[in-house]
Amino acid sequence: MSDPFAVLGPHKNGRRWSVTALVPGAESVEVLDGKTGKREAVLHRLDGRGLFSGYVRKGVATGPYRLRAKSGDTTWEQEDAYRFAPVLGEMDEYLISEGAHLELWNSLGAHPMTHQGTKGVHFAVWAPSASRVSVVGEFNQWDGRRHVMRSRGTTGVWEIFVPALPDCSIYKYEIRDQAGNVLPLKADPVGFGAEHPPSTASVVRDLGDYAWSDNEWMATRAERNGHDQPISIYEVHLGSWKRKIEDGNRPLSYLEFASELVAYVRDMGFTHIELMPISEFPFDGSWGYQPIGLFAPTIRYGTPDEFRHFVNACHRAGLGVLLDWVPGHFPTDEHGLGQFDGTPLYEHADPREGFHQDWNTLIYNYGRREVQNFLVANALYWIKEFHLDGLRVDAVASMLYRDYSRNDGEWVPNEHGGRENLEAIAFLQRTNELVYKADAGVMMVAEESTSFPGVSKPTDQGGLGFGFKWNMGWMNDTLDYIGRDPIHRSHHHHQMTFGLTYAFSENFMLPISHDEVVHGKGSMLSKMPGDGFDKFACLRAYYGFMWGHPGKKLLFMGQEFAQGAEWNHDQSLDWHLLDHAWHSGMQGWVKALNNVYGETPTLYQTDCNASGFYWLEVDQSDLSVYAWVRQGKDGTDPVLVVCNFTPTPREGYRLGVPNEGRWDVLLNSNAEEFGGSGHGPASCDSEAIAWSGQSQSIGFDLPGNTAVFFRLRNGLA
Repeated sequence: MSDPFAVLGPHKNGRRWSVTALVPGAESVEVLDGKTGKREAVLHRLDGRGLFSGYVRKGVATGPYRLRAKSGDTTWEQEDAYRFAPVLGEMDEYLISEGAHLELWNSLGAHPMTHQGTKGVHFAVWAPSASRVSVVGEFNQWDGRRHVMRSRGTTGVWEIFVPALPDCSIYKYEIRDQAGNVLPLKADPVGFGAEHPPSTASVVRDLGDYAWSDNEWMATRAERNGHDQPISIYEVHLGSWKRKIEDGNRPLSYLEFASELVAYVRDMGFTHIELMPISEFPFDGSWGYQPIGLFAPTIRYGTPDEFRHFVNACHRAGLGVLLDWVPGHFPTDEHGLGQFDGTPLYEHADPREGFHQDWNTLIYNYGRREVQNFLVANALYWIKEFHLDGLRVDAVASMLYRDYSRNDGEWVPNEHGGRENLEAIAFLQRTNELVYKADAGVMMVAEESTSFPGVSKPTDQGGLGFGFKWNMGWMNDTLDYIGRDPIHRSHHHHQMTFGLTYAFSENFMLPISHDEVVHGKGSMLSKMPGDGFDKFACLRAYYGFMWGHPGKKLLFMGQEFAQGAEWNHDQSLDWHLLDHAWHSGMQGWVKALNNVYGETPTLYQTDCNASGFYWLEVDQSDLSVYAWVRQGKDGTDPVLVVCNFTPTPREGYRLGVPNEGRWDVLLNSNAEEFGGSGHGPASCDSEAIAWSGQSQSIGFDLPGNTAVFFRLRNGLA
């Protein structure tokens, strides 16, 4: 039945008014005057399904009447959901049909409201091929007969207002396909809350009006997120950053993160926190990368308002918040989006287009306007409703290519016979355009692992329109190099320099993410060759190379203090390691890198501009030494970065410098406070000795496995 309202509820029959009600299990039903509470009429039972009907006065039929039902010795009263008019209007219908409803979440989903003077919840869901849709839950004994929804014609949307239903009610949708078969109960695609896993129902959450107090941050974040600003990101998996061992080994809550995580990240000098996906997901082991509820912050750590409290606390502490966003695929769990209305609604019908072989997940049909609208609106939802400062879009490469991880014959070419997914490209471009139009101060970041052109170029220049792109090539090359025995590094010298041949072709971030410290890859510390002291020295030098290299920074939690074990999502980081000097020294080194990076415009102003970088020593493969200059926008305030990637000290090492004067040591990874030996250069006065193409040079002792930063005194020569 597509319109139960045509039968149920109040209706005018000639000159008389009637009320028809379906109350399964009732033996008798009466109509009560909603104003006086007096019995108005006794409805006649029409059949054994619980269908009752009878005549009432016009004033009752058009007013707030109630139903009183009886079965045996049990009597109950209830509102009649079928006396209420639709909530969605013509503009909603038009925008949904056009795939242009940019605030789709304000129309679909479950919304507590007062409608026609009565409090309740409005439900709306898109299921165009369904023959019947009902909202079910504990409030109606999970009985699909009790709240059958109204179809809104060609929109494919079904809606109903359920009176007297409170916030936090659990619910799902019972959907019948075109043949009338009842499908597995579905969670709400636009639900704002969910039950604790492994339960899978949606939960009514009132988004309401949160009392934000982050005005100062919101007014300045466009500047803070700019390409010429210091951006150092701490990537976090909330479930395993820190756990309460004394309380059943539970993870922290959003409210606890607002205190403990925010204070830690701020003290460490990071500028942003990036959260691995928190859109509701059923399986802990997916780390959130197989989401079911794109509009629901996971209940694992608290409610939507508690998540807002966390974001608000970040902003008040001067920290931005990015969210990993997964529009590339979704899981096949039966309560999710797959075959939502009995048809491949959100996904492609052809598995060559609609199934990810690597992850056993389904792929969105980006060419269907309603699906694209659903995803675009979701991106805007996180930005607008939760004040997020940007989205890091996961697995972009898998979206861009139709043959991604597929053999010949396992994929469908585009309309031109090519491998590019034109619909996905258009979707990404539209998403970036609309997000930046909604708020130019946010950042959209692509995890894109190929050399697809123009990922971070504006769409009007043919690009995808992202603000930044993860530099996966840099990450792979440098990690391969640093993991080698130093005796072999001279043969792979180019792996540390190759990234500079394309470093400014995109607006790059340098990521050492969770993917690099899991699945048998080991922790960052375990990747380092050698034993004990050499491992820590090598890792400190590598981080120095990273922070001195052009590009914004990202480091996964635990690597800042050299976690020894591979990351495990089921347990806390090994915070006890900070009792050991080498680990606490590593933490101090990362903090010092962040602080110097944030306080030295030379090191961030030209992260995305070739004018801010040039090599001093690029070919010393026999020494495994690299040296370069970072300079500010106007070519002033030069900083030298020198890295020695062998354990062999280079005593009396000479380096050409671009300016005459005294060069002070900004950072030395071998300093005792960072766990080093304490050896290294002090301030150096330049000498008129030509070296490496420079008229001036300095001589100093360069310890093994060490990164040193020098800054010209006064900085403006």
